[in-house]
Amino acid sequence: MISVGEGQAHILARVASATSPELIPVAHALGRVLADDLRAPFDVPPDDNSAVDGYAVASADLPAAGHATLHVIADLPAGSVFDGTVKPGQAARIMTGAPTPAGTDTVAPQELVERVGDQVKVPTTAKGANVRLRGEDVQAGRVVISAGTVLRPQELGVIASLGFPQVLVRQRVRVAILSTGDEVAEPGDPRKPGQIYDSNRFSLRGLIEQAGGVPTDFGIAPDIRDELKARLVEASRAADIVLTSGGVSVGVYDLVKDVLGEIGGIDFWQVAMQPGRPLAVGRIGEALFFGLPGNPVASMLTFILFVRPALWKRAGRREIFPVQLSAAGTEAMRKKPGRREFKRGVLTFGARGWEVRTTGPQGSGILTSMVAGNCLIVIEEERGDVTPGETVLVEPFGDLHA
Repeated sequence: MISVGEGQAHILARVASATSPELIPVAHALGRVLADDLRAPFDVPPDDNSAVDGYAVASADLPAAGHATLHVIADLPAGSVFDGTVKPGQAARIMTGAPTPAGTDTVAPQELVERVGDQVKVPTTAKGANVRLRGEDVQAGRVVISAGTVLRPQELGVIASLGFPQVLVRQRVRVAILSTGDEVAEPGDPRKPGQIYDSNRFSLRGLIEQAGGVPTDFGIAPDIRDELKARLVEASRAADIVLTSGGVSVGVYDLVKDVLGEIGGIDFWQVAMQPGRPLAVGRIGEALFFGLPGNPVASMLTFILFVRPALWKRAGRREIFPVQLSAAGTEAMRKKPGRREFKRGVLTFGARGWEVRTTGPQGSGILTSMVAGNCLIVIEEERGDVTPGETVLVEPFGDLHA
């Protein structure tokens, strides 16, 4: 029996390198992982420019109190550049984003001035007001986005603002999914007595895609040695990670173990956690192998705890574990010391801060508990029962809406 942390470390030590890089259009890079540090090729903004529509003036022309009347010599829309110099006693009308002309250091907003013909009455304005300085956002040569960053809409905007039409990202991790066991039926097919419809492949596919991977579905393998072996070998040749669901607790587990002994090997399969204790980890060729429990909640949980960090490390991400929060439990929770327990919870924010309650019955086969929840409640190994008001750790699901 090993701890969750030991298991995670054991797995991550076997992910030696990230996937190869590829160059893709910035427009297609949302959610991808940056392969190299992105440095600014020039200052942003590239010139001092106006933050408002108004009049560019020299602060030296403005009195300490009152107004100055200046002669307007130019009208500068955004994108235009004034080639001359604004001399003492002069001003230039300027639009937001236009470079401030030589001889000026301040912009007076148009709503504060009075213009008559080519004369403009400008009130006292602080030196440098409403001017965005060259390089105040990004300086040339600076690392703007670090390698390993997952690109969000804001990163895409920054990349485009630096003039890059393409960006170097890591190739997406390929993950093969395979369910095992004669007791599992394909949705849409007739269900025989004693069978259940396979939900795990579909939940796992969603988790893989949500984590940025590319899933390939290898269907349901029957309890036949040669068929299972052929499917596993085929999956390993097509993917970086191979997932099976079911057959890691009793019965057919011995078949899975024997087959993996022929084509790969198992590292461990017992973790001190609830739910999801049975887990197989190994390799088939170059592919990392995970044998996940058959119970739906346990299958999803072991993916979140063990497969996702490995997938994210393989994808080149800098951060491979999600953020955890502290919240006050609003109900009593039963817990046995000695193992880490993960309960499905509902996290809310109220007048007293973050609060969490369970979704109800916590059986490892109750998949609707994942539907009703928006987080995992994490109760550490050394803790026992939790009383109302005690603080617990929570790990929000990726789709949490508070």
